[in-house]
Amino acid sequence: MSTTPSTSVWRDGLLTALAPIIWGTTYIVTTELLPPDRPFTAALLRTLPAGLALVLWCRRLPAAGFWGRMALLSALNIGVFQALLFVAAYRLPGGLAAVVGAIQPLLVMALAWAVDQQRPVRLAVWASVAGVFGMGALLLSPDTVWEPVGIAAALAGAACMAAGTFLARRWRPDLPVLAFTGWQLLLGGAMLAPVAWIIDPPLPALSLLNVAGYAYLAVFGALVSYGLWFRGVARLSPVAVSSLGLLSPLTAVLLGWLLLGQSMRGLSLLGLVMVLGSVLAVQWAMSPPRRTPVIDAAPSAADGVVRNPV
Repeated sequence: MSTTPSTSVWRDGLLTALAPIIWGTTYIVTTELLPPDRPFTAALLRTLPAGLALVLWCRRLPAAGFWGRMALLSALNIGVFQALLFVAAYRLPGGLAAVVGAIQPLLVMALAWAVDQQRPVRLAVWASVAGVFGMGALLLSPDTVWEPVGIAAALAGAACMAAGTFLARRWRPDLPVLAFTGWQLLLGGAMLAPVAWIIDPPLPALSLLNVAGYAYLAVFGALVSYGLWFRGVARLSPVAVSSLGLLSPLTAVLLGWLLLGQSMRGLSLLGLVMVLGSVLAVQWAMSPPRRTPVIDAAPSAADGVVRNPV
């Protein structure tokens, strides 16, 4: 049974969407299973063990001339992004960090326009704007505090991830996806190590729940999810991939509603529908057009063949 390009793109999109859905469970795992007030330690234990395991499993080195780019991608996608993500999350109540981070697809389109001279697809632009407003309706409240450092961290984090997604697609190293993922996690985790050592307090004696939480973040929150994410980066357009990131805060809100009893108002439900519609619209706009088979027409006089009269 043959697979059309359109079907393959949607299948790749569904697999890639699993990554931000898994990332959306990070909030509830962190608050319910991990020791408090150790954001950089959590980011370190999330990335470094998974990266080391993938590098040892794949045993593939980047090309000699690619190490500089690999270091930059590791910083943008893992090291700096994870640090800024946790700073924003701890300083911005009410999910404001997720609202600010929702501009990521627009940033990727701006990069594609500025660097590759690719005019953005109008439907994708409007759908991304609708996603920002939908995330705002889903998460914002009248009591939201606009803390300047948190806002700056959220904006910088969204810019880092947008640039990392765009450059990972643009450069496309000659590495298997798992090796490419592993090196970024390893190098990015190594960048986080001194930050966690200097800023976070030492870990207390860990309970079984703490160990399970850290193990979940490393295996599913990094190894599995980033493998799916960079597989999608290699197969889909950067705009389509970045729009799927909206599923992360959406998942976090739904888990808070289902497991923690957090309320959802009518405006929140409208925002949920807008976010889902935005993600689907961007995927539709960025998918390749469906090819129609060409059927050979019967010869005519215009082809130089004279038909016998009836």
